Amino acid sequence: MAAWKIEGEYMETCNCAFICPCIGTNMEAVPSEGECKAAFAMRIDKGHMGDVPLDGVSFIVLLHSPGAMAEGNMKVGLIVDEKATDQQVEAIGQIASGAAGGPMAVLAPLVGEFAGVDRRPIVFEMDGMTRAVKAGDLIDQAIVGIPSLAEDGAPIYLDNTAHPANSKLALAKATRSHFDAFGITWDASGATPRNGHFAPFAWAA
Repeated sequence: MAAWKIEGEYMETCNCAFICPCIGTNMEAVPSEGECKAAFAMRIDKGHMGDVPLDGVSFIVLLHSPGAMAEGNMKVGLIVDEKATDQQVEAIGQIASGAAGGPMAVLAPLVGEFAGVDRRPIVFEMDGMTRAVKAGDLIDQAIVGIPSLAEDGAPIYLDNTAHPANSKLALAKATRSHFDAFGITWDASGATPRNGHFAPFAWAA
């Protein structure tokens, strides 16, 4: 397997009520809705796998866990920006599945079903503490960070986590959260605030 390295920006929403119990229990808690549906969106600003450049490629890992994530049996699908070449899609598939090593390899034993790869135009937007990602008609999610009173203009962070994106995650609430892909559907509604996170990421293997 060729050596690889990617870095950029990550954001996610999930169906858990704010604050998601999974992070604080090392994935051992039952999600607040009894099951977890989450979309990890990654924008690669700089990266490569071997001689395949990955600069500017975005992808989304959509997952469903029927109970506590640590118990496994998760269903996972991958959405890659439609601008990516076949070589880039193959490289992202190896990275996102954990087959090429790196942080996602830790989650790989918990995946019971890989639902496939889809391609859509992915738009990843950032403005201060807001993040928004849209992938065609499959994903539409947006978050706003929770401001810290200890540091003006900065969010509250969770640190030293086991999350694959980054051990330090900004706390955020979802302002939109819609999934409809690979048989995983979710649409935030009602008064319950839903969970979100964002962070820079840097992966390599």
